[in-house]
Amino acid sequence: MKITLLGTGDAVGTPKIGCSCPACLDAIAGGKSRRLRFSVLIESQGCKVLIDTSPDLRWQLLKRGISHIDGVIWTHAHYDHYAGFGDFHRVQNAVNVYGLKNTLDYILNYLSFMNPVRHDVNFYEPFPLIGLKITLLEVTHPPLEESAAVLITDGEKKVVITGDTARNIPEKSLKLMLEPDLLIADAIIPPKGTIAKHMNSKEAMELARELNAQKVVLTHLSHNFLPHDESIKDWPLGYDGMEFEF
Repeated sequence: MKITLLGTGDAVGTPKIGCSCPACLDAIAGGKSRRLRFSVLIESQGCKVLIDTSPDLRWQLLKRGISHIDGVIWTHAHYDHYAGFGDFHRVQNAVNVYGLKNTLDYILNYLSFMNPVRHDVNFYEPFPLIGLKITLLEVTHPPLEESAAVLITDGEKKVVITGDTARNIPEKSLKLMLEPDLLIADAIIPPKGTIAKHMNSKEAMELARELNAQKVVLTHLSHNFLPHDESIKDWPLGYDGMEFEF
């Protein structure tokens, strides 16, 4: 199994339009602070699945030389996690898409012209995909009524992608997340502030310790962090194109 962080930014990305903060200036100069919106590529058995489809997906796939995918898993119905799927128009039809019922209802109302093959999934019910076992776990991302983390297992290897979530994750989900080989955690801002529907970097690291994660990488990052090369002295921030293999 190979995992690539295609985009590690929040809803507006870095650089933010009209901003000249240190992180945005570093991003404009081509530093690792440059962050496209959130999407993760999972590869196994010669196949490719996307976790969320960022508004920047076209560029993300062009950079990786990807012209075909074998599935999409949507964690929730916020535009920065699904809007880029429309860029498959005239490239690939009948893509298999997976998600919770209300999530798919909302997203496919907008993207029905893509004629995807819909697969409704329930929380805590594993399903097979490209030789992996996938489970959607309930997390908390108000005001949405449903939002999912993604648990991926490949034999004894275990990866958890928290999706967008606040720190108060349901206990049932936390038990299933325990002891991952890799935790990819939402951490939108440094701990100088809090956002009700996301974790800050301190909360994300507390979650990693609670889960006893072997490795943790923070993602869905805003421009509020210091430039990447300074921030990684304090926090294990991900960057666009970062890869993990198991």
